[in-house]
This record gives sequence, C-alpha cells and structure tokens, in this order.
Amino acid sequence: MTEQPQKIVALVDGSTYSTSVCDHAAWLSGRTGAPVELIHVLGRREAPENQDLSGAIALGARTALLEELAELDAQRAMLVSHRGRAILEDAHAILDKAGVTEITTRLRHGDLIEAVTEVELDARVIMIGKRGEAADFAKGHLGSNLERVVRASHKPVFVASRTFKPISKVLVAYDGGVSATKAVDHIARNPLFRELEIHLVTVGSAMPKAQTGLADAKVSLKAAGIEAETSILPGQPETALGKLVEEARFDMLVMGAYGHSRIRSLIIGSTTTAMIRSCKVPVVLIR
Repeated sequence: MTEQPQKIVALVDGSTYSTSVCDHAAWLSGRTGAPVELIHVLGRREAPENQDLSGAIALGARTALLEELAELDAQRAMLVSHRGRAILEDAHAILDKAGVTEITTRLRHGDLIEAVTEVELDARVIMIGKRGEAADFAKGHLGSNLERVVRASHKPVFVASRTFKPISKVLVAYDGGVSATKAVDHIARNPLFRELEIHLVTVGSAMPKAQTGLADAKVSLKAAGIEAETSILPGQPETALGKLVEEARFDMLVMGAYGHSRIRSLIIGSTTTAMIRSCKVPVVLIR
C-alpha cells in the first residue's frame, strides 16, 4: 500500500518555543516535501466565564452590571481570538521566509487533544515545543500539553528544543521493545533520515540478545539504504543517553515513548520524561 503525502502538524502557542517549532517544521518540510499545518488552540480556560459576579445587588443595578460583564466577556473573547490569529500569522511568516510553499493555518476553540485527534489521521508527525507559555523554566517542568499530546497521539511526536540548529547526526535509543522496533521502521521508511548520520545505541549489558537486536535493526536500516553505527553503553538510560547526546554532539534523539499497559498509559515513562527534560536537542517519540 503506497503512503499518501501527509502533512506536518505544528502546534504553536506564542511561547518561546513557537519559533523553534516553526523552524523545525520548515526543516522537516524541506527534507520531505510535506505541507505544514499550523494549529493554535484557544483552550477552554481562555473562553469567557459565565460566572455571576453581581451578588445581592438591587435589580436595576444588577441588570446593568450583568450587561457590562457580558460586554467585557465579548471583548475579551475577541482579543483572545485576535491574539491567536496573530500567533498563526507570525508562524506562517517564519515558514514562508524559510521557503515552505504549502502552509495552512487553523485557529481552533476547545481542547488541544480534541484538535490533535481531529487532524492526526492525515499527519505524518505532530510537532510541539518542550514547554508551553505557562511552564516553569526554573524547575525544569515539561509543558502539560506536551504530556497530554504524547499520551494521546498515535503518530510520532516531534518535541522541539528551545532553539533550532541544522540536524545531521541522530541518536536512536534502541531497547528491543515494540516501540523501539517501530522507531527503526519509521526511520527506514522516512525520507527525512536519508543522508543523516544514524547511531543505534542500547544501554545496559552487552548480552547476546541486545547484540542480536542491534544487528537486526542495523540490517533493517541497511535494506532501506541507511547505514547505521551501533553500540552498547553501560549504565542507566536516563543518564547514559543524555551524556552521550551532549558529549558526542548529537543533533536529535529518536526513542520509543512508553509502554501500552493501562497503568503505564496514565503517565509518561520515567526514561522518556527524563530524556525530554534533560536533552537540549529535539526528541522524536514513537508509540
């Protein structure tokens, strides 16, 4: 079955990471020829509140106050909508300047996950910043929307780093699991990874099973025309991978997201969370 061209869905919220999301989307589009759809979601918390603030005021004054509050709500809703359109216009300008020719924008009201579910069938990847507008940088918190998107999306999620730099060297965390195997298959079928330097790494002891798994993954990539280096590192994935990314100057990390059990699906796996939080490079998560 031949795959149809699918779009890159880029979620922008006006935060520091929005520019990086656009820059990475432009890079991705340039290498794959895929169109880009920019989405900004006006969350329910941004919608006007129907709270009765009039209290026990005399009837005439109460009616006047309710009318004034309704007018203020309408003005606020209009400003929020204008801001959303401005965010999309700025994002569109970044992509246009980078040479992306097929760009669509969508301003959506409601829940972010509902918006992602609505578009992901036609998406090849969902792009989002590591942190959102309300994130606490000092404490290293991940954006709450990022966690929700990773849990909900069935497509690869591209987590943009704070700033963009050209990507040429890719580290693939391979543990032999289902999602890691899917990650290798994704790389093999995706023109994005052609001519990039690919390294497959397993963290742990050099057991025969680990060596065989790496060898099989390397063969799968070679069959697709991609040469990959393989290695096994001692230690724990949370620390060993982050250290390798920094010391060997990798530009991107690809890894499986987390398990599919009911309990595991409620939270992001600890290794995944640690890697997204600590890595200063984009992280591509495969379910």
